[in-house]
Amino acid sequence: MSVLAPIIAAGAAQYNAPMDKRLNIIYARRSIRRFTAEPLGDELIEELLRAAMAAPSANNRQPWRFLVVTDEALRRQLAEAHPHAAFAAEAAAVFIIYGEKAGELFEQDLAAATENLLIAAAGLGLGACWCGVTDARRPGIHQATGIPRSLEIVSMICVGHPAEHKEPRSQYDPARVSWQRHQG
Repeated sequence: MSVLAPIIAAGAAQYNAPMDKRLNIIYARRSIRRFTAEPLGDELIEELLRAAMAAPSANNRQPWRFLVVTDEALRRQLAEAHPHAAFAAEAAAVFIIYGEKAGELFEQDLAAATENLLIAAAGLGLGACWCGVTDARRPGIHQATGIPRSLEIVSMICVGHPAEHKEPRSQYDPARVSWQRHQG
């Protein structure tokens, strides 16, 4: 009998505990949109950047660049530039992940760095939220930050000390998994 059989039998809605406790930090990572006024120290910011840059990248290109915004006025400009990131104004720091678009896996490389930063934030007891950046949102972010338009902004992450708590969870749904071949 497969080790997955009891999980599949229980169904996604009833299964929330990880099979292996070493994965708890992944399940604890939740989108946090409310922050306290406490600033992040330079050491915490550097630790988040170190974790982000530990991400895999195609051919080890490491195409990412990071802009860290802690200035209150600039965080407010970013909150205004992104229609779904009003909370950027209250975050202690906003991380913009961008780079020179090169290679067909550029976006995936920067997405891996983004996820590493999010998991690191959860591991450090911080709250964070990934704010998606689209073609429509890029011009305002470029203008606010001074990032040249020749460089592509892939993600914006708001980070701070959380003023809200969300329980760890898994969104595992066995109905979304096929084995060996696609099964409708």
